[in-house]
Amino acid sequence: MILVIDVGNTNMTMGVYCGDKLEATFRIMTKTPRTSDEYGIMITQLLQNKGVAADELEGSIIASVVPDVMHSLTGGVVRYTGTKPLIVGPGVKTGIKVATEDPRAIGADRIVDAVAAYEKYGGPVLVIDFGTATTYDLITEDGQFTAGITAPGIRISSEALWKQTAKLPNIEIKKPKSILAQETISSMQAGLMYGQIGQTEYIINKVKEESGIHNLKVVATGGLGRTIADETDTIDIYDSVLTLDGLRIIYDKNRRAGLS
Repeated sequence: MILVIDVGNTNMTMGVYCGDKLEATFRIMTKTPRTSDEYGIMITQLLQNKGVAADELEGSIIASVVPDVMHSLTGGVVRYTGTKPLIVGPGVKTGIKVATEDPRAIGADRIVDAVAAYEKYGGPVLVIDFGTATTYDLITEDGQFTAGITAPGIRISSEALWKQTAKLPNIEIKKPKSILAQETISSMQAGLMYGQIGQTEYIINKVKEESGIHNLKVVATGGLGRTIADETDTIDIYDSVLTLDGLRIIYDKNRRAGLS
């Protein structure tokens, strides 16, 4: 079994794989400062709650967009699971060629999503991750990461509304019954949700137009991705575990190559 960890700006999502089967998942907040021991104890307890003993783990892999937590997190994983995690970054075998102006600037999470989408669904594929930011990444038929678009995520937009205004409240992010809102909360929900749906459809169509790739498969993931995917026929597939699968795929590629 292996432990996979996706460190996002808001949450860390972790999974345990036995072969290619995802046996367990759990999530903790990223922004809470923790020591190596705190990470290690928390991870071992979460594993135990899922019926997995830490000493059953054969390996681990981490993809992170938050450098500040990596020293403590990596130390906790090493000390409490006995595995040295593979860190997704330069030099790690992925099977994807990043053909952008500055490949090192592409976030590890985006590479992982690209790997999973390409391996699971083939190319050409556009991967959309509805996370803290909403990202759109284009992978060609031959596995080249050629372009990426980054927009504010739905939660960031929601927080901007209530933090930067005197009277607008913090709201639950969900699709209202109608876009024809008649009070403040549903008005904000309508703007956020239908605005995101409109943005998604426009960017997908614009990517197809400018790339000339009209047979593009569109795969979405991320916390609010299901809600958006259900509201538009421009998204072909919603995959809630795309990132975790990508980590498992990268780990397996590097294990076969003797690099993990």
